[in-house]
Amino acid sequence: MSEIPGDLKFLKSHEWARVESSGRVTVGISDHAQGLLGDLVYVELPSVGDTVQVGNGAAVVESVKAASDVYSPVSGTVVEVNGALSDKPETINEDAYGEGWIFVVELDDKEQLNDLLSPDDYAELLEDDDH
Repeated sequence: MSEIPGDLKFLKSHEWARVESSGRVTVGISDHAQGLLGDLVYVELPSVGDTVQVGNGAAVVESVKAASDVYSPVSGTVVEVNGALSDKPETINEDAYGEGWIFVVELDDKEQLNDLLSPDDYAELLEDDDH
């Protein structure tokens, strides 16, 4: 398993959130999640302007094994999507925490970030899942 970046927060469902200097939140799925899904063949992105709610499905990633909802770790408005994933969904497999980001949200409530898992807590969750 790859290193979990220290600047991220996580949902138990394996989505990550990175707070940018602008205060916006970039969202993707964890390296663990992409490993479970296998080779991704399609990403259904939200639309810019969509309103997303914490814990609700905002995007879908499909692999040869399964389709999986991507839940938003925060509530807000989608202000950017990673359109490159339409042509190259495997970018998530190759760089889940970098170029494989999925969408960016203009956050409604910064307090929601406090409800997310720290990198250490997420690593502990993964260890518990493995046992």
